[in-house]
This record gives sequence, structure tokens and C-alpha cells, in this order.
Amino acid sequence: MKPQLKRITAVLPVQAIEPCLPFWEAVGMVRTVEVPHGDRLGFVILAGHGLEVMLQSHDSIADDVPAQAEQARSSHAYLFIEVADIDAIEAALAGFTLLLPRRTTFYGATEVGYREPGGHVVTFAQFGGGDTGAA
Repeated sequence: MKPQLKRITAVLPVQAIEPCLPFWEAVGMVRTVEVPHGDRLGFVILAGHGLEVMLQSHDSIADDVPAQAEQARSSHAYLFIEVADIDAIEAALAGFTLLLPRRTTFYGATEVGYREPGGHVVTFAQFGGGDTGAA
């Protein structure tokens, strides 16, 4: 029997979780799990719209999995998120760092990209009339 994957969730390493929360909350994600690390947050799960993303602080990673600490501090993710309304995304994220101004791609998506406060690149894309065509 072949392996059956059920879900994929990004775990984004960040210097500090607290500055990242407004970005994710602006697009409708809510905190479902919060784990402290000292006097700050060390790990958070954010969920919404059937999606999930996890944030873990560099210090928490260093304590949890010391062998991965150095790599976690220097790595950045590139996330691609399909959305129903790109206008709503732009309005919600107006105060955040825009990396990729709105464009139409050769594959038919309208995209806009941001650097979230943890340093990761997040591209939002709307296909057609908002229907992603995903199963």
C-alpha cells in the first residue's frame, strides 16, 4: 500500500511570534494553540478558511531540536495561497511590506506578494472568478 498523505502544514521559524500575528490575523487566521517559551510565545497554530500555519520561535526550536537551530534561523519559506478575493487581501494587508505588486501571470492568476513580519514570502493568488478549480 502506498502512503496516503492527509494534510500539509507549514511551520515557519521566526525570531519572535508576536510581531507576526497581526499579518496572519488580518487575513482571517485565528490562534488555536499557543505555547509559551519563557515570557514570550514559543509556538502558535493559526487556522482559518480550512487552512493552517504554525509559527515557532528560533529560541523554541533551539531548545526543542538543537540540531536544527542554526538552519531555522537562516531559512525562509515561500508560501503560495489561493484566495477567493484578491481585493480583500490587498485591503487587509495594506500596512504590510509589499514585495510583488498585483500582476496577472501567464497561468491565469492575479497575484500579490508580501513579506510577512517573520521574513517569509507569502504570495496570494486569485484564479478566474475566485474559483480555484481545486478539488
